[in-house]
Amino acid sequence: MHLPFAAAAEGDLAGVLLDLFVILLAAKLGDELFKRLGQPGIVGEILAGVLIGPSVLGWVAPDEVFQVFAELGVVFLLFWVGLETRLSDMRAVGASATTVGVLGVVFPFAGGVALGFALGDGSAEAIFLGVALTATSVGITSAVLIELGVVRTAAARTILGAAVIDDVLALLLLAVATGLADNGSLDVGDLGLVVGISLAFVAFFALVGTRVTQRWPRLLHAPRFSESPLLPAVLVCLGLAALAAEVGLAAVIGAFLAGMIIAETREQHPIEREVAPLYAFFPPFFFAFIGAELDLGALAGGGALALFAGLTALAIVTKYLGAWFGARALPFRERRVVAIGMIPRGEVGIIVAGIGASAGVIGDERFAVIVAMSVATTLLAPPLLRRVLNVDSAASRSS
Repeated sequence: MHLPFAAAAEGDLAGVLLDLFVILLAAKLGDELFKRLGQPGIVGEILAGVLIGPSVLGWVAPDEVFQVFAELGVVFLLFWVGLETRLSDMRAVGASATTVGVLGVVFPFAGGVALGFALGDGSAEAIFLGVALTATSVGITSAVLIELGVVRTAAARTILGAAVIDDVLALLLLAVATGLADNGSLDVGDLGLVVGISLAFVAFFALVGTRVTQRWPRLLHAPRFSESPLLPAVLVCLGLAALAAEVGLAAVIGAFLAGMIIAETREQHPIEREVAPLYAFFPPFFFAFIGAELDLGALAGGGALALFAGLTALAIVTKYLGAWFGARALPFRERRVVAIGMIPRGEVGIIVAGIGASAGVIGDERFAVIVAMSVATTLLAPPLLRRVLNVDSAASRSS
């Protein structure tokens, strides 16, 4: 079926531009409405994606162009977060972030696998279900933390550090699931190599990259083509994002590390001002894309709805408990922020479901349920975070 606002054919520039116009306008209208209602703007952007997507109005489809803009959105979002973070800040919460990342994977994975076996799934399908529950979409939480002006707190740094651990462990589990789906067996040597490369990538750029910019803080002004530090900084961001994706990590990890590297230069604050338009323009496509991916029609049956409700509840409880116990070294109020902030599955859960569907392990109904769970947890976390942070702020003012 032809979508009214979808590009009519390859190379249809007018159709592509119209799609982008509709997506951005709808996302920002949703943002405006929810902010006027006292709610996080990104919730409005996600729901706008649901509204204009195939499930409701059918104005746009989550096609390749939309997906590219969405990926750029989350890359620049995490680059912005990295600019607000220094390596010394991450080291201060390293132990807590590691424990949160590990337990935030172990609890949901075990719960998902147990649910899969209870539903009669085979081992590969049960593992895919567990992996889908382990994922954390740090982009969602980061946007809320930025909006509320608390991205530099210990809780925020713990979430970001845990997200890196989470991503490496999720990569390991996804490799296990994919190996079982493709061959019925697993090459332990190849698995160890992939994980080793991923860990080396994070360690090298976090440690060496930040030291280079500390030692030569004017490095971004060195290129003669650079009238400002923005272009070299964006090149570093895109380069590390691409390299991270190449070694098997999420591109956002590379973008976040790029931001941390640039944060060590004296040009940090001018770069933040220059990156601000990119941050304002691209992320709405990411949030709208998450909404557009949701297929409401596939959830029409009673069985699918029951599975969606149960899987969503399991996703929330297991991730919350894992992060809560992992953050036990932090004060009570920050433990709550970390536990809630790790709940969103967002695009990461959708990607895992897509890989499982492509491998023929996950059927259409299960794919729709996982995507719906990812969207539901994404929608739930921002208002809960806002409520907790606002309550904490009010309590501190009154005391």
